[in-house]
Amino acid sequence: MGLIEDTLAAIAPPDAEAEKAAAARLDSLTKPPGSLGRLEEIVRRYAAIRSDPSATVGRAAIAVFVADHGVAEAGVSAYPKAVTLEMLRNIGAGGAAISVLARKLGYELIVTDVGVETDTSATPFAGVRYRRVGSGTRNFLHGPAMSLDESRRAVETGIETAREAAGRGVTLIGIGEMGIANSTPATAVLAAVTGIPPARLAGRGTGVDDAGMNRKIKAVEAALKLHRSSCGDGLAMLAAIGGFEIAAMAGVCLGGAAARMPVVVDGFIATAAAAASIKIRPGLGSYLFFSHRSAEGGHALALEALGARAILDLDMRLGEGTGSALAMNVIENALALFHQMATFASAGVSGKIE
Repeated sequence: MGLIEDTLAAIAPPDAEAEKAAAARLDSLTKPPGSLGRLEEIVRRYAAIRSDPSATVGRAAIAVFVADHGVAEAGVSAYPKAVTLEMLRNIGAGGAAISVLARKLGYELIVTDVGVETDTSATPFAGVRYRRVGSGTRNFLHGPAMSLDESRRAVETGIETAREAAGRGVTLIGIGEMGIANSTPATAVLAAVTGIPPARLAGRGTGVDDAGMNRKIKAVEAALKLHRSSCGDGLAMLAAIGGFEIAAMAGVCLGGAAARMPVVVDGFIATAAAAASIKIRPGLGSYLFFSHRSAEGGHALALEALGARAILDLDMRLGEGTGSALAMNVIENALALFHQMATFASAGVSGKIE
């Protein structure tokens, strides 16, 4: 078997007993039962995913994958492809929003060129690692965005990223991306998985005007029609209408689950990757935390279709893993309460009258 198959075989259900034990401790803390609301749900889920009643906290990391897209030539983005390369350099150098948040919160930032059109690996950018599958995808209006082998390699890059992070003691990993025009394949993937019409899912991405928005919707509709036969299988779907960074993020979702490491999903494009991972491995959503409800397009509709509830709602639509970083901080604070609050017994506080 290959890496993907081995990873799928290693994914076990979250540990119900660990979740039950964590719930019992939460109820013993000096607070009314359930009064911390969703923070308690987060702790219970974390313990179940980790198969650890103590919900032990290790390091946190954010994996950002960067790639270009052939469909950009269809006029679906307000910015030129050159911005992908420029932002790859900026993220690695510490000047992007995600760079600031990772630095502020103390998270390891793993920036990966998985398929930028211009190859800079011979003179690498600071802070960037190179796991290139190709020099951008092909235009999915004329054929598959990538070959099935390229799709597998991109997913495997994400799996390896998650495995390596877990090996360094990471217990919580977030995913993010950057790639001009990537909200178009993300819309296609989400439409294929959820059945929501592209016109309801598509957003303005980098800020396209009405004409650009119309081109985007038409492009997604045409791609779904052209590649209908490929959309029944997760890997084939990613090859037909996805992107290198979308496939790599899907791989992190799979690899994180196999390593019993919760994965925090960023916004619209990362949610497309999560949806693809669930297509590959049904039930994988129990290993994922969805960080925020993006202001981009029909993200709220996509979350609802996936049965997911975001931790935050800040009207953000930047990408890069910025929502993941902020939600990971919420998760860490929930775990701090779990570990550091006194119990009724230890504090000598009277419990509820029976």
